[in-house]
Amino acid sequence: MRIGINGTGLVGRASVAAVIADVARARENGFASYWLAEHPTGGFDALTVLALAGQQVPDIELGTAVIPTWPRHPMVLAGQANTVADTIPGRLCLGIGLSHAVMMQSLGIRFERPIRHLREFLDVLMPLVREGAVNAQGELLSCEARLFRAPATPYSVVVAALGPQALAVAGRLTDGVSLAWVGPKTIRDHIVPRVRDAADAAGRPTPRVIATLPICVTDDAARVCAHINQNLAMYGQLPSYRAMFDREGVAAPADVALVGSRSQVEAGLATLREAGVSDYAASIYALHPGEREATLALLRASSAAT
Repeated sequence: MRIGINGTGLVGRASVAAVIADVARARENGFASYWLAEHPTGGFDALTVLALAGQQVPDIELGTAVIPTWPRHPMVLAGQANTVADTIPGRLCLGIGLSHAVMMQSLGIRFERPIRHLREFLDVLMPLVREGAVNAQGELLSCEARLFRAPATPYSVVVAALGPQALAVAGRLTDGVSLAWVGPKTIRDHIVPRVRDAADAAGRPTPRVIATLPICVTDDAARVCAHINQNLAMYGQLPSYRAMFDREGVAAPADVALVGSRSQVEAGLATLREAGVSDYAASIYALHPGEREATLALLRASSAAT
């Protein structure tokens, strides 16, 4: 299991310099990847930021986790992603997802027929990413285009897929899934079998399973968990994440976080690995510098061991 850093906690600062510095720290610590979300109404473009970071920080995979599909036509996203990929050859992973109905409502976008939207979005996007040309006519999305130049170096595309239909689409058409707030039991019993079966049926390679969960090595787990539940309670209220919590048999966000002593967090990482996670993107949730350093030390050791 490859270890990376999820820098989404910095998105609210909307500081390119802060993200570049964080990517540099991740690379100096020996982590394999760095992931950045894009909030639909935040005005902070993840691909642009990662392109700039990639010019200054070499030798680390840079991925979006994730870019919402509804606000962009797939041709527009393909043009941007292909341009970024040319600036950081072999290092981009484009993570996309449907986001959430309540977030699209803020943009005046109706969250209707999401699976058809996702499938038709990928029917346009994936040929442009792989061959540089597409002729797709769908009910919701269509595109006939040939790019000036196909991507010089292939790059991965993954989908934030949680439900059975989305997992089938992701396994059949893309390189894997990007998960947030999904516990190990649900990954093992629900996510991995469905996405792998879809990939196998399509003759595709074993899909990546990229998981993000909060992590903290601490001697005061109760305090950290209470802080997570207080500040991140909204994630337990979003229907798609709530469904995953119900599958896992947990009540609140902190119940899937990796929080506790070093040995407890090590055991949590091992459980994710055994569940079929190929990449863990650590979202460090520390309340003081000592916890951050202890968590980084564990992650460095885990990364070196893989």
